[in-house]
Amino acid sequence: MPDGQPTMGVEEEFLLVNPRTGHASACAERVLARYRHHGPLPDGVRVHRELRLTQIEAASGVCTTADGLRHQLTTARRVLAGAAAAEDCALLATGTPIGPGPAAPPPASDGRYAEIDATYGAVVADYEACGCHVHVGVPDPDTAVAVVNHVGRWLPTLLALSANAPFDHGRDTGYHSWRMVQQARFPGSGVAPHLRDHAEYRRAVETLVDCGALVDPDQTFWLARPSGRFPTVEFRVADTALTVDHALLQALLSRALVRRALADLDRGRVAEPVSPQVAAAAVWAAARHGLTGQLVDVAGQTRRPAWALVEELLTHVRDALDANGDLAEVQSLVAVLRAEGTGSVQQRAAAGRGSPEAVVGWLTALTVPAGRGKLRTG
Repeated sequence: MPDGQPTMGVEEEFLLVNPRTGHASACAERVLARYRHHGPLPDGVRVHRELRLTQIEAASGVCTTADGLRHQLTTARRVLAGAAAAEDCALLATGTPIGPGPAAPPPASDGRYAEIDATYGAVVADYEACGCHVHVGVPDPDTAVAVVNHVGRWLPTLLALSANAPFDHGRDTGYHSWRMVQQARFPGSGVAPHLRDHAEYRRAVETLVDCGALVDPDQTFWLARPSGRFPTVEFRVADTALTVDHALLQALLSRALVRRALADLDRGRVAEPVSPQVAAAAVWAAARHGLTGQLVDVAGQTRRPAWALVEELLTHVRDALDANGDLAEVQSLVAVLRAEGTGSVQQRAAAGRGSPEAVVGWLTALTVPAGRGKLRTG
């Protein structure tokens, strides 16, 4: 955390599909085998397979600036898209499959992924959901738990801002984040419980493992949690971002929430526990409506217009954004998002304008940034 500024990194999950039909394509291993031929990745960027061979993930390195993170995300998308195209696949930034096709992708053959398949059965059999995970640096594990307590009330708003999963194997679900509905099927999903310190957090996780609800201590489904691998708080709430700019917005807001939480902790302000039932209702409302309707104010335990909660979030983190040097960037990104709509809104609009093949082409183009500098979003 140089000069008190939290570091950040982003993991982006993508779908691999047939570029003509939109059907999922199990080509992850082939893409991984050839991506190095499509340009160097920035230092620290890593790519690897995901639960299904129809998915692939790119993880940025540790970043301190918006420009640095944008460069890493942009380069990773371009390299993976080039490797996918060489294998007659398209790289799509969508939270759930848009095209018709098999509802049950090939199961994992061995290792931890196979254990996940065996543990969760039909709940995970058709799971091809893709998320955008943001890591933000914190000083120590106990602080990580305290920060998670502070950010819990804002997670449904982050989900609504990220909504990019309206379809499921060719059907319009009526939701803006069907990915979150799928994730809610797993035990222990949603906003994490209010915990006193890292020791209590570990006990809570180990209890779920002992109960058979989790495969191992690294697998929790909470939407924000202390990372088990890095000295970070990991935000796991967002759908995978339609564009690099959408991913950048999630990262900058997440970092600002952490910085605000750290400032509150320095002042001795302890987070108030939130109602688990109200938090669950808020996550559901964000998945159902995105930014198009009424969401649930977790702290006030009432419904409010989505954009009113976004404005309240921006007010809450304004000083932190300013201190991070991100205020103007976030204001610009939010203005574009408000004008053009979330990924879910844009996907539905594209589906109404053309054939499934045209939608795949449109989504492929939006996934992969064109040109240099700031990226278009629609």
